[in-house]
Amino acid sequence: MPTIDLGPWWDGDRAQRRAVAAAFDDAAAAVGFVQLHGHRISESVIDAMHAATDAFFDLPLERKLAARPDDLTVNRGYAASGTEALAYSIGDETPPDLFEAFNMGEDDVDGTDPFYTAERHRLFAPNIWPTEPVELRPALVEYFAEARRVAVALTDLFSLALGLPERWFRPFVDRSTTTLRTINYERRAGEADLLPGQQGMGAHTDYGVVTILWADSTPGLEILSADGDWHGVVPDSGALLVNIGDLTAEWTNDRWRSTLHRVVPTRGPSRRRSTAFFFDANWDAVIECVPTCTDAGNPAKYPRVVAGEHLMAKLMGPRTLRPSEAIDTAADRRGR
Repeated sequence: MPTIDLGPWWDGDRAQRRAVAAAFDDAAAAVGFVQLHGHRISESVIDAMHAATDAFFDLPLERKLAARPDDLTVNRGYAASGTEALAYSIGDETPPDLFEAFNMGEDDVDGTDPFYTAERHRLFAPNIWPTEPVELRPALVEYFAEARRVAVALTDLFSLALGLPERWFRPFVDRSTTTLRTINYERRAGEADLLPGQQGMGAHTDYGVVTILWADSTPGLEILSADGDWHGVVPDSGALLVNIGDLTAEWTNDRWRSTLHRVVPTRGPSRRRSTAFFFDANWDAVIECVPTCTDAGNPAKYPRVVAGEHLMAKLMGPRTLRPSEAIDTAADRRGR
């Protein structure tokens, strides 16, 4: 797992920033995942997020279910274990996954802006906050803002790494359909045996631009390498994991790969927690290969796609347990 220190990006000169961008370029091309140090999200913000989400997931199931959305197209609120199967997002049919999650988006949306009101029923739906624990909302809103700050900085780094004008990606992500998903993987004594092929979270690629992942030290996350083997990943203390999403793979013509990953379940009692910040493009953004990633000998591999349409197609496969019709950027790695 390559490691990138973002510190010189914040404080360094042009040469140091170029060095960080070049290192990220190499890592994104080779693996698609990196460990990120120097992100400047404070330990206190992370600890508050972690404690609040633990307190929520420790509630009895019936109290968590009160925060469920009424509509599967709304990516907000509580999702119980066994209600999704992420492998459907790449067209694979598997048993339901063994995770529970709480999802939130932007908590302060301009209700007078037509851009947001057009998707207020779906991609910019209001958050569904449970009545308890009371610390959940402030803790997640603060962490959300910090993760967004890092994600925006990374898109600026992308511009430099790809030889594009400074802040080239900003107009595509300045009103992103961003989602924060806190996830609890918990196996308790006496639970039913695993079904054949059942995972904590099924193999999938992330759907959007870039994902920033906080994870605890419990093993379970695995990524598929270029040699076709699954490799376990446990982040260093204080590090975040960053991975490329499908839209960036399409933008870069697979110069950077959206890496297949999964979470394997344990056979005995265990608990693993993570929080994924999915930084997507604006819902109306048209994604097509950037000019620095294509030429006469390397034509664009993917058709144009509207970011919001791609996102909804990816989301609905796992929730309806039907193979997604969205572009599968990992098809060649699975013999498709």
